[in-house]
Amino acid sequence: MSTRTLAYGPHPDQFLELTLPAAQGPAPVAVVLHGGFWRAAYGIELARPLAADLAAAGWAAVAVEYRRVGTGGGWPATLEDVAAALDALADTDGLDLGDVTVIGHSAGGHLAAWAAGRARLPEGAPGAAPRVRVTAAVLQAGVLDLTRAAEQELGRRAPQEFLGGEPGAVPGRYAGADPVRLLPTGADVLCVHGTGDDVVPPEQSERYATAARAAGDRVEVRGVPGGHRDVIDPAGEGWAVVRDWLRERATARRDGTTLEP
Repeated sequence: MSTRTLAYGPHPDQFLELTLPAAQGPAPVAVVLHGGFWRAAYGIELARPLAADLAAAGWAAVAVEYRRVGTGGGWPATLEDVAAALDALADTDGLDLGDVTVIGHSAGGHLAAWAAGRARLPEGAPGAAPRVRVTAAVLQAGVLDLTRAAEQELGRRAPQEFLGGEPGAVPGRYAGADPVRLLPTGADVLCVHGTGDDVVPPEQSERYATAARAAGDRVEVRGVPGGHRDVIDPAGEGWAVVRDWLRERATARRDGTTLEP
């Protein structure tokens, strides 16, 4: 395997790390978006272990860094960065862009779900008109309903900090950033959530799944033992669920079938 760093913008935080598997030929893509409530205190180091595990399993693994609150991020820069990182893959060799999975934890789960729904954004909105289509999303303890998250003041009011205000004060920002409003995505979705998560309640996954299914998307929700960060332990049960789901989906894709919701 080989890893290389690619810049998708001029800011020091606008880069991605691409690890290609040992096998020759274009590989399916798995993009890992780290969490941390969109804040600068948390970075790409959270994504690297999962990206390494995915590359070892045959994926072209992409760990993404992006501007966060405190380093020039927030609305709309963080969203623009995720969109630019994904679109940069269209100019990268060695990738099977017919199969692109986004994987994200916590705020990274929000960004992954938002990326899956980018095609539904109106013209001119941050992240609209994607060049690379997301075909699957794995949302690990994701913040997936931003209005509800703001009501609950998750992460010491992290949604308000990220979007610059309450839902009633900046409704357009919530509309353009909230995954639950960008449905259906057409992507296969797996939500994995620790049953003991007291940072982002499992209700977030359940609310998103209910809305996505009502819109016609295929969504599976899996509760696993543990808390908020247990789902990103490469040796943990939550990640084993993700690996199995990805493997089953790859097999179904090869055989020309679809995953059951």
